[in-house]
Amino acid sequence: MIHRALSRLVNAGPLLIKRLQALYRGALALLAASLPNRCLMCHQTMALPDSGICSVCLVTGLYHAPACLGCGRIMQIETLYCGTCLSCEPVIVVAPCSYHQGLGVWIGQIKYQAQLSALPVLSRALVRRVLQLEHRGLLQLPQVLVPVPLHRKRLRQRGFNQAYLIAEAIAQSLKIPVVTEGLTRICDTRSQAGLSGRQRRKNLAGAFCLSDNFPYQRIALIDDVVTTGTTAKEIAKLFRLRHIHVQVWCLARAEAPGLID
Repeated sequence: MIHRALSRLVNAGPLLIKRLQALYRGALALLAASLPNRCLMCHQTMALPDSGICSVCLVTGLYHAPACLGCGRIMQIETLYCGTCLSCEPVIVVAPCSYHQGLGVWIGQIKYQAQLSALPVLSRALVRRVLQLEHRGLLQLPQVLVPVPLHRKRLRQRGFNQAYLIAEAIAQSLKIPVVTEGLTRICDTRSQAGLSGRQRRKNLAGAFCLSDNFPYQRIALIDDVVTTGTTAKEIAKLFRLRHIHVQVWCLARAEAPGLID
């Protein structure tokens, strides 16, 4: 009898797991509906399904003028690069907002405090920015999304990779697959926060490797914030050596002083 009961439980395993997962999702939805749903910035009540940051606060923090996809400089006419970047054609960086214009604090909390409430709405803002640039002929969509990898030690400490979570949110909207195989962080480098440009470059030198059989020709590298662009440049070098086109998508860009005034 016991053997028969165990056999039935094993056979019913996949179906039982699916039912438990459905119950869990339903319980989470009920819990979310019962809690106050307020904007992180202005604390005004928001109507579901909106959450995290209300539309008014979001709009005030987004770019309101064309920004150079090389350095982030505000321009009068929307083109790929400003005059300075046109001569060197740096890595394309796509972001919906500046880190310095109100939304940056919530992006920082995604990484350092696991406060994920703002991630969905900011990811949607990034998707809209990408589609706008594609519609204007300034951007070609990639074949895959590649989140900037964490070293396995850092991943165990933090419990999640914010770049991967952002990539997953984007993938759902754009139907572009996320690829985590191929690009690896092989050095457990110190945090880039507080380092000078020279220190950042030295810190990340040789920190990443790309497998020999990476099969794609166009990728979007996904990260939460681009500051000096050291991480993006270090990774982009690996892809460019294989003649793979790289663009960087992030939730915000921390431009150099004076570029967004």
